[in-house]
Amino acid sequence: MAASLASYISLPGTTGEAMEHWHDVFGGELQIMRYGDIPPMEGMPFTPDPQAVAHATLVLPAGIIAGGDAMEDGNDYNVRGSAYSLLYTTDTAEEARGLIAKLVDGGGAMGMPFERAPWGGWYGQVFDRFGVMWSFSSDND
Repeated sequence: MAASLASYISLPGTTGEAMEHWHDVFGGELQIMRYGDIPPMEGMPFTPDPQAVAHATLVLPAGIIAGGDAMEDGNDYNVRGSAYSLLYTTDTAEEARGLIAKLVDGGGAMGMPFERAPWGGWYGQVFDRFGVMWSFSSDND
């Protein structure tokens, strides 16, 4: 297997819903594996809900988003309000506007209007309904 890099995100029990939403917005190839789909693993420090997402991948032409449901382990995994975002660069500003509209129409909210950036391209941010910040960029009109 060739080396690759994917963004991995853990959401609190909503990873499956988020991945399906992103698949509707961006297209690509989606695979979701739930704990109930795999044989029980010895030595697990918790007993997962069979419907919880053990691992999911959304393969897009631009990259891969992977993730799983966050398990109750006493840690707080903040998504919204963190410094993390997913940057999606499109061929045209119009393509980015269309993707932003789909995320907003799906329950998201604008974080920063998609406008001309000081460096000459286009840039904006939107928070989807799961609290994930998507940054969009394009060098072309």
